[in-house]
Amino acid sequence: MPMLHEPAFRSSIETRLDAIRPDSPRQWGTMNVDQMLWHVNQFLAAAIGEGTLEPQKSPMPPAVMKFFLIYMPWPKSAPTNKSAIPQGQHDFEAERARCKELIAKFVSRPVESDWPVDPSFGPVSGKFASKLQAKHLDHHLRQFKA
Repeated sequence: MPMLHEPAFRSSIETRLDAIRPDSPRQWGTMNVDQMLWHVNQFLAAAIGEGTLEPQKSPMPPAVMKFFLIYMPWPKSAPTNKSAIPQGQHDFEAERARCKELIAKFVSRPVESDWPVDPSFGPVSGKFASKLQAKHLDHHLRQFKA
């Protein structure tokens, strides 16, 4: 999995963000596109220490779960942190703009620096955080055919 810090990958994510529309149909799951943007923003914000997610125990040992998250395909409608499940509607343009801002802040932090403690995995490396956010964004953009 590429890292979000990789310029070419980040650019492709930003292009795909620009391609989604408020009425983009979902391919699976229950979130609409504005809820998906709000959802990914919760994880991006937490990853840079600007938001919080409720601590959540992993169904498997953290090291195994980390490996699974980075190297295995994600199932559609996979479980997520309960505090990142969207309720109601969100402003599509505001959430898309926030997503781009959070991506810019995320990639401005050097991969080699210290990263905020993850509520599910504890201390994480920048490399892990960058790969995880890249995969999460890719997963949900595919959910809306972007």
